[in-house]
Amino acid sequence: MRAHRLIDCRVHTSPPDALIRAFVRWNWARAVLHNGWWLVTSVYLVVDAGLSAAQIVAIGAVQGIFALCCEVPAGVLADTVSRKWSLVVSQVLMGTAMVATGLVTSFALLLATQVLWGLAWTFASGSDVAWITDELDDPGQVSGVLARTARAQLSGAATGLVLIGALAWATRREVAIVGAGTAMLLLSLYVVTRFSEHRFVPATGARWAASWTIFRQGVALVRGSPDLLRIFLATFLVNGATDAAGRLAPKQLLDLGLPIRLDPIVWFTGLGFLALVLGALTLRIAGRRLDGEHARHSYGVAAVVGTAGALGLAVAPNAATGAAALILVSGIAVPLTRVISTIWVNARTTSGVRATTHSFLAQAEYLGEVVCGLLITLVAHVAGLPAALAGGAALFAVTAAIMRRPRRTV
Repeated sequence: MRAHRLIDCRVHTSPPDALIRAFVRWNWARAVLHNGWWLVTSVYLVVDAGLSAAQIVAIGAVQGIFALCCEVPAGVLADTVSRKWSLVVSQVLMGTAMVATGLVTSFALLLATQVLWGLAWTFASGSDVAWITDELDDPGQVSGVLARTARAQLSGAATGLVLIGALAWATRREVAIVGAGTAMLLLSLYVVTRFSEHRFVPATGARWAASWTIFRQGVALVRGSPDLLRIFLATFLVNGATDAAGRLAPKQLLDLGLPIRLDPIVWFTGLGFLALVLGALTLRIAGRRLDGEHARHSYGVAAVVGTAGALGLAVAPNAATGAAALILVSGIAVPLTRVISTIWVNARTTSGVRATTHSFLAQAEYLGEVVCGLLITLVAHVAGLPAALAGGAALFAVTAAIMRRPRRTV
């Protein structure tokens, strides 16, 4: 049975400015907790849990496998039942996984917490953009809102690195991890109380049939769009490269002689903060080059910068050079590619399958983590950490070549 997607024009919608403020503030707060938590966790995995490079990348790959299987069903569920309540579920699962991470140190249990954390993101990826796009009901305003949200996320991330990093330094790393997770759980209440859902109409009739229809419509949309296929391939490669670089960077910098007289959390807080400031400046300078005809070129430039940064981290002679290379990847390549891909996909989908299409994009990210992550894990095990990072640089280089190819006319 086909789901009815008609909107009742008699509903009382919230003012657009209020919707935008709620959305941007929620993204800012989530970025504070998520990024601060991951900063401390990345050090916790190496220093406190003592995981090897292969184990660290393997966690990302296994996490990606589970998320890959659940991403599209979660997106279809959001398009069928509710975008708002998908976000609430995401917050609850995410907070639970974050709290549990600080309570264990064995590889098996850490793997379980990170898998749950990855599953939590599947309920939010796509649902958040779909929610704000449809509630605003103003296509001309959405790209600007998404760019503003991306800057808020970088600002929140920088704040989280400082606040939660300072908490970890003043207390213990596990205390900061559990504290951030508890706050993430409480953030679900913000979504419940501040997010309206007036313009979305749940599917009626047989939910399974409606879900299957939405899934098939999403697949047809993607298959018929060369632009979407191009960005999905680029996302697959870039995410594999950035995920591996992000997970391996702490160990690489420690191996290069990062001074340990000062707690490593202080070093990584400072590096992360610099990368986020650079990212915010990059997005502001890029401005209108994040969408429209300029997007492909901007994405290609970001991939070239990622190639230089990942290769620089691989061959760095000392920790200072490696840190500078890492900032290039984290401060330019990562924020540009993520924002452009989100805007690119959002502009080429329709309301009825919006969350599902964004879930396909997230699925490309997870598939990159799994396939590329496993390959880079193998390289790290056989040839060592520098060779694995060089493999990440190669993925960036291939992406740059793909985005430079002229689009075929149909």
